[in-house]
Amino acid sequence: MKHLLSFSDAKNQANEILELSEKFKKGSITGKPLDGKSLAMIFEKSSTRTRISFEVGMYQLGGKALYLSINDLQIGRGEIISDTARAMSRYVDGVMIRAKEHADVLEFSQYSEVPVINGLTNREHPCQAFADILTIYENKNTLNIHLTFLGDGNNVCNSLLLASAVFGMDMTVICPRGYEPDKEIIDLSLKYAETSGSNIKITENIEAINGADVVYTDVWVSMGDEKEESQRLKDLKDYQVNQNIMEKADPQAIVMHCLPALRGQEITAEVIDGPQSVVWDQAENRLHAQKAILYKLLKD
Repeated sequence: MKHLLSFSDAKNQANEILELSEKFKKGSITGKPLDGKSLAMIFEKSSTRTRISFEVGMYQLGGKALYLSINDLQIGRGEIISDTARAMSRYVDGVMIRAKEHADVLEFSQYSEVPVINGLTNREHPCQAFADILTIYENKNTLNIHLTFLGDGNNVCNSLLLASAVFGMDMTVICPRGYEPDKEIIDLSLKYAETSGSNIKITENIEAINGADVVYTDVWVSMGDEKEESQRLKDLKDYQVNQNIMEKADPQAIVMHCLPALRGQEITAEVIDGPQSVVWDQAENRLHAQKAILYKLLKD
């Protein structure tokens, strides 16, 4: 694995990264394995968890993280992506990018001499998916479960589909027509599922949540979709995760949300702040999963 641009890039190392994540969380890996290493963090979008978890993660591993807003770089004034990638590669040991367009991260990686990590694009969020798998495993002690994702089949959903298919976990995306995950991602997930035994489904039928072990949702209006807000709220209103929905799931089901959450839209306060919610474990696990990813990519 040279880069982590899609969850697919890590499919052959997925189990190792999960095991490393567990070890970092338990404190089994000590010392400063990334002593002297530096990570450039480029942010084209605002961030809370991604910035903090990567910055703290690099610090705990003995390295240094540099926060770079797009407005801090010449790329924000017209320098082409390839020139920025070539130059930055001479200074740092790795680059994490949170970008509006997935194509920009792909182009950056083509010219980068150091590993590039996708910190979120409009297509995928692979780091979140690793944190989610860790959260599910530590709460269920198995990945032989049924995950349901309600709402917009967005970038988080895309990476979760790939992760589920790689790990052999069943996943159902429940969304209205027009809000399905990326077609290429669905096809690739189905291909992986042929090997892993995962059962991947996309449906409009909310009753598909019956007996689910994990109920997952995300915001209905992602960054960049603000102009569609009124239509999205109308289209997705029946897909809210509330107590009525939770009563259809398994009684021991856990609730997940990658945050930020808008209580009263995609999820109710009663559910996200309730006893079945594991969203704070999930948020914490961004740190442990990303330390595993950094360790895998940057350690000599």
